[in-house]
Amino acid sequence: MHLEFRPAGAGAGIVFVRGDLGVGERIKAVVANRIETPRRTTLRSGTANVEMVEHVMAALAGLQIDNCEVWVDEAEMPGCDGSSLPFVTALDSAGVVEQSEARSRLVVRNVTRLGDDDSWVEARPGTGGISIKFRLDYGSGNAIGRQTLQLPLTPESFRRELAPSRTFVLEEEAQWLVSRGLGRRTTYQNVLVFDKDGPVENELRYRDECVRHKALDLVGDLALAGCDLVGHFVAHRSGHRLNAELVRALLNEEEITDSRRRSA
Repeated sequence: MHLEFRPAGAGAGIVFVRGDLGVGERIKAVVANRIETPRRTTLRSGTANVEMVEHVMAALAGLQIDNCEVWVDEAEMPGCDGSSLPFVTALDSAGVVEQSEARSRLVVRNVTRLGDDDSWVEARPGTGGISIKFRLDYGSGNAIGRQTLQLPLTPESFRRELAPSRTFVLEEEAQWLVSRGLGRRTTYQNVLVFDKDGPVENELRYRDECVRHKALDLVGDLALAGCDLVGHFVAHRSGHRLNAELVRALLNEEEITDSRRRSA
């Protein structure tokens, strides 16, 4: 599988291009193109789709890259090591170009919350920029347990605190995914598989790597707003579906304005 980041003009946004499909089917990375699939974010436009885009989207959003064409030659994005770090490394090596056109942004002015007592996600007014808080709760009797992370999101904090964190599953969840034909290229080295004692044939990069990766997924899903978000986002055991529903709600309820900011 081959993935290539290419420059895009101001206002283009993030667009996935299936170079293997004739002249190249284009799929804009916006929540309107999201379709529901288990444990991953999938986008579709017409008959073309791209799967497992959340780590690519997180890398672009985390580095504040607004305009980019992502050329791929098959539907499923490369898993690499299960994190966004390989994508961040590639983007950093290419560099970022400042563009002068105004960048749209959505400022959260009201509290919006979706979900139930067991799993929810909420957008709150912030103090400028974007900040996130994630609460992960796997209960007792397993190696993951309860973890919480909060941080302001900047390119520096994303590189340092989130980008290296990897996908994780419980052993029984991994078996279920395999039975559904998902994760065909995954191994114990690119997914953290937890048994009752901890990661199988692997070691943690952070003591709380699991909640960091859930925060990374949240960053990638929020990027499907297609504009800058300004606010504080709090999630409790949330996943891709709830994250996307929050984006849809914000686009319906809040006003999008223009601001000038770094693009590439």
